[in-house]
Amino acid sequence: MAEPDLATAVDDVLAVDPETFQDRVHEDAETIMAEVEAGTFDNPQAIVGLEYEFYAVDDDGALARIPRRLLEYVGFEKELGLHNAEMQTFPDPLNDAGLQAQEASVRSRIDAAARPMDAEGLHLVSDGIWTRPPAGESTREYLTGKVEREGLTLATNMSDTARYHAMANTAIEPGMTIDVPHVSLEAETVMPESLITSIQPHYQVPRATDLPEYFRYAVRVAGPLLALGVNSPFLPPDLYEDVDPYAVLEDGYDEHRIDIFESVLNVPGRDGKVRFPEDVGTVEDAIMTIAEDDVLVPMAVEKTGRFDDEFAHFRMKHGTFWRWVRPVFEGASRTDANARIEFRPIPAQPTVRDSVAFQAAFAGLLEQMRQYEHPLYDLPWDVARENFYAAMRDGLRADLTYLTADGTETTEIDTIFGDLLEQAQAGLRRRGLTGETAARYLWPLRRRVRQEITPASWKRNRVREHLQDGADLQTAVRKMQETYVQTQRRSLLSGSFSDWFDTDGSARP
Repeated sequence: MAEPDLATAVDDVLAVDPETFQDRVHEDAETIMAEVEAGTFDNPQAIVGLEYEFYAVDDDGALARIPRRLLEYVGFEKELGLHNAEMQTFPDPLNDAGLQAQEASVRSRIDAAARPMDAEGLHLVSDGIWTRPPAGESTREYLTGKVEREGLTLATNMSDTARYHAMANTAIEPGMTIDVPHVSLEAETVMPESLITSIQPHYQVPRATDLPEYFRYAVRVAGPLLALGVNSPFLPPDLYEDVDPYAVLEDGYDEHRIDIFESVLNVPGRDGKVRFPEDVGTVEDAIMTIAEDDVLVPMAVEKTGRFDDEFAHFRMKHGTFWRWVRPVFEGASRTDANARIEFRPIPAQPTVRDSVAFQAAFAGLLEQMRQYEHPLYDLPWDVARENFYAAMRDGLRADLTYLTADGTETTEIDTIFGDLLEQAQAGLRRRGLTGETAARYLWPLRRRVRQEITPASWKRNRVREHLQDGADLQTAVRKMQETYVQTQRRSLLSGSFSDWFDTDGSARP
């Protein structure tokens, strides 16, 4: 979209009256509650899906913008930055065939995109955060680049989606800052959020009225699953202050993505729109939590012939309801209508198999824990929240508190993950998977626990080795990232992260 057209589109967004928009959201919430009562959102079985974000690099491993024509050609969707690409799988039943279909869909679409992207000298990377800016640019220049048009601030490296650009031009502006150990950055748009990428498993609950119980479990497994998945221990090294490189290793978080998303998009002085979610007592509470959330970008909606056009303003509002675990109510048709839980804490993983392992683990946990009333339900919410942010900081080294299947409180990592993965495997078996097949899906996560290695610790180990060999921080992070990208090209579709390390955690060539 040309800048004048984009400016007009942003102006159109800003012209929408927030109070009128919010009135329509409340009307839509009443519609959804009536449909819940009628059973419209119920399904005969649990269903799973996956959103998967990537960034692109050039042949040398530097961040690269993806031409829009190419993005459309390879069947991916645009995301915040010009370097981003996203895919969404079609929902499948939670069973052996369904999980196979999910994995096959991801593999086939990545594989199909590879040839045309290779021809352009571009490659998709599955990672939690990028660390090399485009060739010839600094990270700060890329993330803060902007133009002023007709009184509007437009990010120069952001996709031409009016909603993204409108966020920087509303009366209630997000923070648009990054403030993590040894890095501070201020921008005038939300473009710094494009540093990070994630996977987002979905679990459609069989009965919408039972969503609060599933949701309560999802909130309580968020910390432990995040601890297993951490994958963003370093920001681009040209952002770091003049600091001892070992201080970066010592003070940095294992999952900076969490803090970056919160600090860029939360409005200073208000309850965070991006935050660890509160429990919900009823499905009506879940609906109203979304309806009552702060209005950031009210937008006009267009009818497209979908069933959920009946609550289109609510769906639009939900687009800026950025809890780390969030309920979703939608459906293209009445028969497709569903209530589901979207699980957002996990960064993009080193391989497809690892990403699907998290999808399977999350679904298996909700299936098993709710059915058998696992005692984790009673873990206090504030402890679950502490677990989440401890996992953000320290990954598998975090101090976590957990309740096992027999109700025992524990802080022992082996006990926590022994029970967690046992419950996930049991849940998968309940859905018809053999013990062997369920174990195969979860094996990449078991291996991480046994070897006490996550993608974040793997990256830390590589950087530490390069520093010990005399490299400066910039060189150490660059060499680590080169190894990550090169190793991933060999294993993204056919391997797993456990193939990347020996039993002592050292990198394999």
